[in-house]
Amino acid sequence: MNKLLKTAAILLAAAAIGTGCGTRSSPTTPTPTPTPSPSSTSPAPSASPSVTPTATATPSPTPAKTPAGTKTGDAIQVVAAPESITALVNKQFKLPDSYAPKDLVYPEVAFIFSEKIEKRKLRQEAATALEQLFAGAKKDNISLAGVSAYRSHATQKSLFESYVKRDGEAKAKTYSAVPGHSEHETGLAIDVSGSSGKCAAEDCFAGTPEAKWLEAHVHEYGFIIRYPKGKESITGYQYEPWHIRFVGKQVAKDIASRGITMEEYYNALPVSQ
Repeated sequence: MNKLLKTAAILLAAAAIGTGCGTRSSPTTPTPTPTPSPSSTSPAPSASPSVTPTATATPSPTPAKTPAGTKTGDAIQVVAAPESITALVNKQFKLPDSYAPKDLVYPEVAFIFSEKIEKRKLRQEAATALEQLFAGAKKDNISLAGVSAYRSHATQKSLFESYVKRDGEAKAKTYSAVPGHSEHETGLAIDVSGSSGKCAAEDCFAGTPEAKWLEAHVHEYGFIIRYPKGKESITGYQYEPWHIRFVGKQVAKDIASRGITMEEYYNALPVSQ
C-alpha cells in the first residue's frame, strides 16, 4: 500500500513540472484567419484615376480647401491653380507667396511712360488680347494707353504699405490690395487710360469716352471691368473703370452679358471691405 502511495506522488509531481508554467511549454499556435482572395464581391478599381480638371471653356475657381491664414475673422484660401487665366484672386483668395508668372512679355501697345519696366508686362495670352483691344479701340477713334500692368509681390507690398502710411489701412484696402491678393500679380490685369494720361487710374476717368468704350467692348477681347460700379460690397473695392482683367472671351462675354462680377460668376461669398 505504501508503495502504491509513493508511486502516485511521483506521477503527480511529474505532471506539475510539464504543464504548470507557460514559459516552459511551447505556446499554442492560433489558427490563422484566412485572408480572402479578390473576388467578384470586392469593389473593382476605377478604370482611370480621377484627375483635377484644369480651367477650360467653362472654368470654376480652384482655391485650396485649407485656409492659409485669417484676416478680420475671414478664412483666407490659397488659389490652387494660380496660372489659370480664370483664377479668382480677391480679398479671400490669395496667390501662393512664391508665385510669379513664367510667360511675361511686353505687349506692343502705348503706355503713359516710355521705360520698359516691370509694370509694362503682361502674360503672353493677355498681352496678345490687349494688342487686339487697343487696335479695335483705334478703329473707333479711341486712343488708349497702359498705366500699370504686372506687379511682383515685392512691388505690391511696397505700394500697399505706402498707401497705408498715407491714408490708413482701412481706407487703403478700399482701393489697393494686400500683397498676394492683387490681380496685378497674376500678370492678367492692367489699368488703362486715354493716351493723354489724363485721369489715369483716378476717379475722373469714369465717364470719359475711353471709359465708356472699355465698358462696352472689353469683353469682345476676353477682358472684363473687374470692379464695376454698384458692386463694391461684392468685390470689396471701389468702382475702377480703368482696371481690366483678362479671363478669356467665353467667360468675359458671359460675365458681361449677365452684368455680374467674378465673385458672382463663381458663386463666391461676397467679400467685406
